[in-house]
Amino acid sequence: MARVAIVTGGTRGIGEAISLGLKDAGMTVAATYAGNDDRAREFTERTGIAAYKWDVADFDACQDGCARVAAELGPVDVLVNNAGITRDGTIMKLTYQAWKEVIDTNLGGCFNMAKGVLQGRRERKWGRIVNIGSINGQAGQYGQVNYAAAKSGIHGFTKALAQEGAKFNVTVNAIAPGYIDTDMVAAVPSDVLEKIVAKIPVGRLGQANELARAVTFLCCDSGGFVPGSTLSINGGQHMY
Repeated sequence: MARVAIVTGGTRGIGEAISLGLKDAGMTVAATYAGNDDRAREFTERTGIAAYKWDVADFDACQDGCARVAAELGPVDVLVNNAGITRDGTIMKLTYQAWKEVIDTNLGGCFNMAKGVLQGRRERKWGRIVNIGSINGQAGQYGQVNYAAAKSGIHGFTKALAQEGAKFNVTVNAIAPGYIDTDMVAAVPSDVLEKIVAKIPVGRLGQANELARAVTFLCCDSGGFVPGSTLSINGGQHMY
């Protein structure tokens, strides 16, 4: 039986590439989304991957959603926590609501989803979790104290949860992407984007399928000896 994977924020951008990568690896994929029904419908029609709507910041919705996926597709073996939002602003301008929304979605969503799938994996003694962090969680970024804090928290969350899961053959890892050629990055003004690319040693933006290949490796049997790692895929922009 094919392994079942949930990819949060899985119908567009990096998430879409990951969903397709896991499907190509033979998994049955459920891609979650929060709001764009038309995009999700088009994604499912084009890819054949089922899309499920819930807010990863909502704990109860995550528990119900994971249970629904398990009932419809089978026990969930793989979780990719990719869903994330931005609410940028320097701390003097940043509202508490903007802080809370980013923390609750980007970091809280990892907790909510992990709680939704871990029990069954421990019993089956196989599971994979990959959390999508960010270069800005490693190096910081002006005007993104909320986003950087959430993504940095993901890296710590990953290492701690990996220690709990390893003895059950449940690996937990993170990917820290740099600047990837997605719709969000494409919306950056061209003069700003040129300055960003100039700081990337390989001289270009990353591609979503480059991240997807790394995620696929970590989610397959071949990734079973890799718990608690954070793989930086940023073109050399931040090395440590």
